[in-house]
Amino acid sequence: MKDASSKIAAHADGAGARSQKDPEKPAQTQAELDAMLAAALHGKAQDAAEPPPATQEPPDAAPGAPLHLESAADAAPGRQRCGLIAIVGKPNVGKSTLLNALVGQKVSITSRKAQTTRHRITGIRTLADGQGGGTQFVFVDTPGFQTRHATALNKSLNKTVLGAIGDVDLILFVVEAGNFTLADAKVLSLLQPGIPVLLVANKLDLVQRRAEIAPWLRSMQERHPFAEFVPMSAKNKGEIERLLGICARYLPEQSWWYAEDELTDRSEKFLAGEIVREKLFRFTGDELPYTSTVLIDKFDEEQSRQHARMLRIAATIVVERESHKAMVIGEKGERLKRIGTEARQELEKLLGAKVFLELWVKVRSGWADDEARVRSFGYE
Repeated sequence: MKDASSKIAAHADGAGARSQKDPEKPAQTQAELDAMLAAALHGKAQDAAEPPPATQEPPDAAPGAPLHLESAADAAPGRQRCGLIAIVGKPNVGKSTLLNALVGQKVSITSRKAQTTRHRITGIRTLADGQGGGTQFVFVDTPGFQTRHATALNKSLNKTVLGAIGDVDLILFVVEAGNFTLADAKVLSLLQPGIPVLLVANKLDLVQRRAEIAPWLRSMQERHPFAEFVPMSAKNKGEIERLLGICARYLPEQSWWYAEDELTDRSEKFLAGEIVREKLFRFTGDELPYTSTVLIDKFDEEQSRQHARMLRIAATIVVERESHKAMVIGEKGERLKRIGTEARQELEKLLGAKVFLELWVKVRSGWADDEARVRSFGYE
C-alpha cells in the first residue's frame, strides 16, 4: 500500500486551486431551503440558490434513481479529477459506515460502541470514464472528537481530527438527521472557513416524521454556511451514489494519486488489528472500556500446498485491568474464541487468504494516560 502523507503535503501547497463556496454567501431563504430539501430527498441534492449544474440528473429521472457517476464525476472525457474529502463528526454518528459505503468495501471498522475509530483511515474510490479519465475520491475517516476525558489517548485522537481537516478540498460534516448536540457543535466549531462543507444528515431512515427535517435544516443553515445539504442513509446504495456525484463537483482537476484498483493506503497488517478490535468491541458491548486496544505481534505470509495464500497472525488484546481481561476471555475462554473465529473469518474474506489467528490478552494498567505508551502502540 502507498503512503499518502507526501501526496497530502504536496496537495496542501496547491490548495488555492480548490473549488470553494464563498464563505460570505448569504443564508438561503425558507423557500430555497424547502426546495433544497425536496431535491435532496428525491435524489437531486443540488443547491437551490444556484443554477443547476451540468451534472444534474435529467428532469425525468425517477425519484431516488442512481446518478450516472461516470458523466457526473468528469464533464470532460479523458480528464482526471482527484481530491481529499474529510469525514468528520462526533463519536458513533456513522462515519465509518459511510466511509465503507463510499469506498464500496470495508476499510474502516464499525461498532455500536462510541469511539471505535482510532486512526485516520484513508479510503479510495475511483470512477473511471473508460478513456483514461474520471474522478478519484480520497476519503479520510477521522476519530470522533472527544470532549469528555483529557487522557493521552483522547488528545492523540483529537490531534488526528484537527490534522485531517486542515488541508482538504471538501468536508463531510456528519450528524444524525434531526439532531444537533453540544458534541456536534464542538466539531462544527473546528471547521475552518474557506473549505466547502456538506451537511450529511445521516440515518434519515430512522426519522419518523420527515416534515420536521425542513425546519431542522433551516436551523442548521443558521449555524454554518453549508455548501449543500444531503439528507440520506449510508445504508442506501442509491443515496451513496448521489453523494459521490455531489462530492465530485468540488474536486480539482489533477492526476490521480493512486492506482485505479486501490481501496486504502493502510497495510493488511493494520487492517488485521482493526478487524480484531472491531470483534472485541462487538462481543463485549458496553462492558469493556473503549481504551482497550489491539497490537499485531506477527503477520507472516507462508507457502502452502493447499492454499494459494496463507497468513499466520498473532495479536495481543491490551486491557487496563485484570477484571477486563477476564471479561474478554469469558467463561472457559468462549468469548475470546468467538472473537478470534469471527475475526479470522472476516480476514480470510477481506485478504483472500487462509488465516491462522492467535489471540492473547494482556493487562497494561493506565496505558491510555501514558503518552509514551500511547505512541508506542501506534497512535499519533
